[in-house]
Amino acid sequence: MSARGRCAKVLPSELNKVCPERGDDPATHPKKMSDFEVVPNLQQSSSSVSKSRRKAHFPAGSNEKENLISWIPENIRKKECTYFVESSQTSDSGRIVCECGYLREQHLDDAAKPPIFLGKEWDPSRHIQEMPTDAFGDIRFTGLGQKTGKYVRVSSDTPPRVIFHLMTQHWGLDPPNLLISVTGGAKNFVMKPRLKNIFRQGLVKVAQTTGAWIITGGSHAGVMKQVGEAVRDFILSCSHKEGDIVTIGIATWGTVYNRESLVCPMGGFPAEYVLDEENQGSLSCLDSNHSHFILVDDGTHGRYGVEIPLRTRLEKFISEQTKVKGGVAIKIPIVCVVLEGGPGTLDTIYNAITNGTPCVIVEGSGRVADVIAQVANLPVAKITIALIQRKLSVLFQDTYELFTEGKLVEWTKKIQDIVRSRQLLTIFREGKYGQQDVDVAILQALFKASRNQDHFGRENWDHQLKLAVAWNRVDIARSEIFTDDHDWKPSDLHPVMAAALISNKPEFVKLFLEQGVRLKDFVTWDTLVYLYDNLAPSCLFHSKLQKVLLEEREHTSKAPRLQLHHVSQVLRELLGCSSQPLYPKPKQAERPRLSIPVPHIKLNVQGSSLRSLYKRSPGRVTFTMDPVRDLLIWAVVQNRRELAEIIWAQSQDCMAAALACSKILKELAKEEEDTDTTDDMLALAEEYEHKAIGVFTDCYRKDEERAQKLLTRVSEAWGKTTCLQLALEAKNMNFVSHGGVQAFLTKVWWGKLSVDNGLWRVVTCMLFFPLLYTNLITFSREKRLQPTGCLARLRAFFTAPIVIFLMNTLSYFTFLLLFAYVLMVDFQPRPSWREYLIYFWLFSLVCEETRQLLYDPDGLGVVKMASLYIKDFWNKLDICAILVFIAGLTCRLIPSTLYPGRIILSLAFIIFCLRLMHIFTVSKTLGPKIIIVKRMMKDVFFFLFLLAVWVVSFGVAKQAILIHNEERVEWLFRGVVYHSYLTIFGQIPSYIDGVNFNIDQCSPNGTDPYKPKCPETNADSKTPIFPEWLTVILLCLYLLFTNILLLNLLIAMFNYTFQQVQEHTDQIWKFQRHDLIEEYHGRPPAPPPLILLSHLQLLLRRGLLRRPATRHQLKEKLEKNEEAALLSWEMYLKESYLQHQQSQEKQNTEQMIRDIAQRVDALAELLDLDRVKRTGVVEQRLGSLEDQVHQSAQALRWMMQALRGNGFSSGEDVPAVGSSKALETKEIGLEGRAEESQPPYHVLARHLLYPGSHTLRFPVPDEKVPWEVDFPLYDPPAYSADHKDMAVQDPFSLSLESLLKINYNTMDGLIDRQSFHGLYAVQDGLPLNPMGRTGLRGRGRLHCFGPNHALHPVVTRWRRNLDGSIIRKSLKKMLEVLVAQYPLSDVWALPGGSLEPGEMLPLKLKWILRREFWPQFQNLLKQGTEVHKGYLDDPRNTDNAWVETVAISVHFDTQNDVEMKRLNSFLQGCDPELCIRWQVLDKRIPLHANHKQLLHKVSTLLGAYY
Repeated sequence: MSARGRCAKVLPSELNKVCPERGDDPATHPKKMSDFEVVPNLQQSSSSVSKSRRKAHFPAGSNEKENLISWIPENIRKKECTYFVESSQTSDSGRIVCECGYLREQHLDDAAKPPIFLGKEWDPSRHIQEMPTDAFGDIRFTGLGQKTGKYVRVSSDTPPRVIFHLMTQHWGLDPPNLLISVTGGAKNFVMKPRLKNIFRQGLVKVAQTTGAWIITGGSHAGVMKQVGEAVRDFILSCSHKEGDIVTIGIATWGTVYNRESLVCPMGGFPAEYVLDEENQGSLSCLDSNHSHFILVDDGTHGRYGVEIPLRTRLEKFISEQTKVKGGVAIKIPIVCVVLEGGPGTLDTIYNAITNGTPCVIVEGSGRVADVIAQVANLPVAKITIALIQRKLSVLFQDTYELFTEGKLVEWTKKIQDIVRSRQLLTIFREGKYGQQDVDVAILQALFKASRNQDHFGRENWDHQLKLAVAWNRVDIARSEIFTDDHDWKPSDLHPVMAAALISNKPEFVKLFLEQGVRLKDFVTWDTLVYLYDNLAPSCLFHSKLQKVLLEEREHTSKAPRLQLHHVSQVLRELLGCSSQPLYPKPKQAERPRLSIPVPHIKLNVQGSSLRSLYKRSPGRVTFTMDPVRDLLIWAVVQNRRELAEIIWAQSQDCMAAALACSKILKELAKEEEDTDTTDDMLALAEEYEHKAIGVFTDCYRKDEERAQKLLTRVSEAWGKTTCLQLALEAKNMNFVSHGGVQAFLTKVWWGKLSVDNGLWRVVTCMLFFPLLYTNLITFSREKRLQPTGCLARLRAFFTAPIVIFLMNTLSYFTFLLLFAYVLMVDFQPRPSWREYLIYFWLFSLVCEETRQLLYDPDGLGVVKMASLYIKDFWNKLDICAILVFIAGLTCRLIPSTLYPGRIILSLAFIIFCLRLMHIFTVSKTLGPKIIIVKRMMKDVFFFLFLLAVWVVSFGVAKQAILIHNEERVEWLFRGVVYHSYLTIFGQIPSYIDGVNFNIDQCSPNGTDPYKPKCPETNADSKTPIFPEWLTVILLCLYLLFTNILLLNLLIAMFNYTFQQVQEHTDQIWKFQRHDLIEEYHGRPPAPPPLILLSHLQLLLRRGLLRRPATRHQLKEKLEKNEEAALLSWEMYLKESYLQHQQSQEKQNTEQMIRDIAQRVDALAELLDLDRVKRTGVVEQRLGSLEDQVHQSAQALRWMMQALRGNGFSSGEDVPAVGSSKALETKEIGLEGRAEESQPPYHVLARHLLYPGSHTLRFPVPDEKVPWEVDFPLYDPPAYSADHKDMAVQDPFSLSLESLLKINYNTMDGLIDRQSFHGLYAVQDGLPLNPMGRTGLRGRGRLHCFGPNHALHPVVTRWRRNLDGSIIRKSLKKMLEVLVAQYPLSDVWALPGGSLEPGEMLPLKLKWILRREFWPQFQNLLKQGTEVHKGYLDDPRNTDNAWVETVAISVHFDTQNDVEMKRLNSFLQGCDPELCIRWQVLDKRIPLHANHKQLLHKVSTLLGAYY
């Protein structure tokens, strides 16, 4: 305890201890004392000096730590004792300590003798001062692996907002969806193993599933230890990052053992903490399983409970925050979980219940928890002091002697108030039906509290649903919200549906769809814009959208707002150019207007602002073409698998949707940088391809013709494209290679011919067309395809794609043969007619390529069509061949370049021959082999890079060693590259080893252009002088690496490519077969050069006649009725496919094993529960038996008393019959029993904290309320407020002299001191409350002793529909009541209040009404019905002053009542600070509790619903 960081001067050794990050290196120790004088500078942390010193502790780049080091001392303080006063108590070691609990040396240097404090007593408010905190950073528990958390030492007066800011902004915690405050015993206690496991699993489950924070006391003992071990067990069993649970320990700094290791003015990063339970003594160690610690300091040592006020304030502050996530905004709910506990725990429960916080009491954990659990089901009247005393004697056996009579009274009063608020109290009992898990009990407690909370209209149900969505607990939503208690309209679920979509909660989306949400009504343009506005920033689609907006911003003056045409622009890039924009850009006049700005869309617990998005006038709502498509795209672009699967199951055009999703995902995967996300996208794309295949398979099995229509049907929803086109764009080879798709392509390939015709028959008829009129060729069996006449038969044959292909093939072979003949035989200086025919033929080919380039059926534009044309490999080959031919022709026509022209034309011939491979791709045998050759060419290309390294390196080295200064470039190339390359194939140079050297075969000086230069030779003998051994070694190494290594590597690459392609070669061939079929399906029937006639016809139709070109696309536009029927059929088969998939999953072996395991676990759980229930039944029967015995004993006692009264006994030797002890164990098994009717005594007037003050009432249990009951302990405090704004008020002092001036039970001047209940007693000059004790003397906040009269008009009318009919509920008419909310008040009230002396109307009522309406309202009151006259249970009541009121019902029976209309007109002109409304009357209306009692009487009087 010596190094507490309190002194301005810290020794180097001490600083090294408290800042372990410095290590033991002497080089890191500061050399000057001034380097350690940093504590005063913490108050001026904005200075450059202090910042530079802080930065010295961390390496460059640690911005997070630097920000924390600069922010914490500026905003968070600690407390120090500045005046040492010797205490009568000593420390554990027997040393003298200060009144604060610290030793003398643990104070500041000047704390021992401050001159200004000499001779004064120690006062915490004066002698404890705040200064910048010196303990914060990361805490690491020594010896416990890598357990590291965050900690900070804070002053007990720290504002909660500062701590919350630290946790969320600097510690990086997300605001919680739920706050779980766990309280209970601070010492270790024993729990049943089963109950312990249930509690641990349930607590962790609710925290992990809802994203909650768990707040405890933070020490390694009692309930805090149980929570820590629960978190530890979960973390050990969970490997993913999402398993982190935020567990915050709020402890007292002065009770933390080994806290000196946490002190470091510059922050501990990390601070090493040793958990030492053996030597902690009366202090406590921190629990190593908590993630964050807030250590509350009040400047004292060893005093527990210091943290409770700050913890209460912090929890209250957090519960008042609104968290917005995924479009849903909720006030963070809080729940208190109680295990075991003592007096402090009871106070915590009482404060929680008083503040409206629901509490979950774990029965069986011991002490306070069991006391409350055992009496929770009893009527409050039966919870007596004697009963509580007996419970305490059993459950507090060790400390029962410490309970004084006053404590028993206080405990009884608090327990009565706790049990009275049953809606906030949940008892978790092991084995209770429907509550097997603690997490369910916690969430049910919150829902029960929410259901019983006062509210207007349906706000309560909305709040519960928002909580369930925020927690992502669909099980709770099913069991607690979507019940028969409330009818949900589909439109009511639209806001939370949007929230569930944004926050990616597929189970809730599925639930809402089951509850009747129609996507057609839900999805509007506004909704879609809102959804795309809320894309995750990390989403690739979001970045692409921002890029589009940025590009548009560069062309416009103002920043564009996201619209759907921006989304469409990105989607068209992903779907391909074959599809039209899904959301066309609207014109300025047609742009849909939003009635509600999109940025205002959000859910709020207090209201329903997002709901307004769906409350537009019908004329302003713009619905989309296909809402399922829109939501599916939105889910897919974010790679949300489960969500997209649920939405796809709702789609009608499901096959096109699946193929489009596959295309989108594959395109996004190409640009995604994260490899894991890329893999997920590709896997999801493959999954959607399989879905499309599955649906198409079922369709094809049912009806081949209708299935093939689905392939070519133009889908308006997906940009006027087709399923086949989408599959081709996405390169879905599995889908295209499907038997049904291939059968369709084969059918297209044969045109109107039957696919059963042999190829030889087609060729024969093509060469001898009169054979068409025989039975050699058969046509399609479909009636619409059968030709009827001779010309039609001829036309049908020659327009079939297969015939066009064969004629073009024959034409192309003829062209190549003629071209070869001209090159080899007939190439004259003057072109012959054969050569002119070749030129003409090539011109027809050029015209056909031009037609293909300009053919634009989808209206994409010339530039886009050119880019698509260039992408095709065979088109590139055609362009290359034509350009080379034109170059050769140009040279050939010039006499001086005739020979070069022939060479270039020869090269063109080679390229034209390579074009033949495209023709062979139609062959099922040769097509796959061509694919393999293309893949192998890529391998060769990459192999040449490796080969070039060896060839060039060996060639250069060989040339440099053998030849000296070869200057001829051609011979350099031969020596370096050509000879080295030939060496690989065995042509080894003869002179390389000097053996076969012949000087006649080379040129000594390199002057002979036809001979290479000779190697280095001896001038005399003409023998080589180069090192032969070196060249031989280089040659051997070269041949070793090239011939053996590289060539075998190439063979291996070829083998791998062959095997890889061979597995999928059939799919690849079937996929590429479509391109050839589509090309010849839209190609003119005449082959080159006769194709020029077709081009001329096309030019005349388009140029002169202006007729649109005939489209030869594999698309079919269906009629609406036919399309609707086809889509319905497809949707039906999709449902069949999904059911088949589910049945297959159930039959899966692994799934069956998992199901069996779950059933076994459930069976074991049921057996355990059955055992627990049987035990409970036995206990219940025993209790019932004891109850019967007690009743029998009472009956016998009555009989004996009756007999004794008649003289049959003298009363001696009468045996004792029965006892009242059986009553102790009587339990009521029905927790949901109806609450007691009207309580017999006033309740609000006995709340311990008097409103508007810090005065605490004396606790008065129910049995001690009547004045007739003896209560010797009763000693209430006195309180009378001074109302300076009141003209008439009684004195606030209780002096007898001033009290004798008051006349009670009569008119005292203008003040009416007469009670409606008759004469009341006066004692010691003070009147006594006729309803009994309240726990407070004086007049409190009331202005008169005795009765304070009030008037409360209850103005009602019938609730009506638009047509004027009265609305009923449960067969009873419903009322509307006039309520008001006054300034500076959070609750609503009836328009009435206290009557000023001599006034007829309350002041608050006058605020509401205009002055000219006061007399008329008085007449209404005279005509009204009096429903209550007498005492009003008011929190302001005291023993000597109370409120008595007259409640008058003013009811307007007809909607045309003149007085009601006048009243409404005068209400509209009232004070603008007031809020007035007609509100539906029911028991949950949010009014003062005593006002609700008056409303109940009015509804009973009128026979209305309540």
